[in-house]
Amino acid sequence: MKTIKDVFDSFRKGLEAIYDTNETEALILLVINEVSNISKAKIKAFPELELTNEQTEQLKSILGELKTGKPVQYILGKTEFYGLPFNVNSSVLIPRPETEELVEWVLESVGSGELAAGSILDIGTGSGCIAISLKKNLHAFKVSAMDISIDALQTAAGNAKLNEVDILFVDDDILNLKSEYPKFEIIISNPPYVTMQDKTQMHTNVTDFEPHTALFVPERDPLIFYRAIADFALNNLNSNGLLFFEINENYGKETVELLANKGFNNIELRKDMSGRDRMIRCFLNMSAYCY
Repeated sequence: MKTIKDVFDSFRKGLEAIYDTNETEALILLVINEVSNISKAKIKAFPELELTNEQTEQLKSILGELKTGKPVQYILGKTEFYGLPFNVNSSVLIPRPETEELVEWVLESVGSGELAAGSILDIGTGSGCIAISLKKNLHAFKVSAMDISIDALQTAAGNAKLNEVDILFVDDDILNLKSEYPKFEIIISNPPYVTMQDKTQMHTNVTDFEPHTALFVPERDPLIFYRAIADFALNNLNSNGLLFFEINENYGKETVELLANKGFNNIELRKDMSGRDRMIRCFLNMSAYCY
């Protein structure tokens, strides 16, 4: 039988060309914990523990997939976001920690604005991580979520059921809307924003496996989705409404200028945990709020 140490050794050797040492160690802990249900603390403390033949074969299969660059979240079929479980597959982006910061900013803004209830629209919902996390924490709000991908919407609907929240999912394209929408207190989006130039600097486990329609934008018009969503928000945000974006760190200034030119005010560009310009909050009308 293989021990935990044996698994660590084989994973380190198999993944050294793909991941750095810290990433590899985190992956090994994650998959052994998932397969064996042994706690990560115990995995670290008792490397001589033996794994069953079935567990060893399962880990061997996972290692084979990891060697191709396939993200571990897709291999396991799940991940965690804002403390909640989410099923993921190749039809949706893997939720990122930076997006958790965007969710936290919305919750902070609602709290300081003293909104007891209202309506939220998440544009380009993917796995539903933003919409579901907001609904889970803002019970009185009505939350809707839009996406162009039927497969993504099915995944998101399953995640809403998994997390026991009620969300209205809409099949629509923000660049070519086919439905009419009511007014919202909050509109939020993490739209496609990766350019072909950005792609050259990205890990292949993103570019080769995650859905391109949710990632990439034309080099000649990198703000195409921000422009469309801003125009939509001008007509579909209530007065005093809030608009939130996750953005391409290389286009922070340009995105702020776009929003200012369209008449949004009190525009705030915020850095993420890594010190990169990654989030924007702005208002349609500031009369009802003092921040």
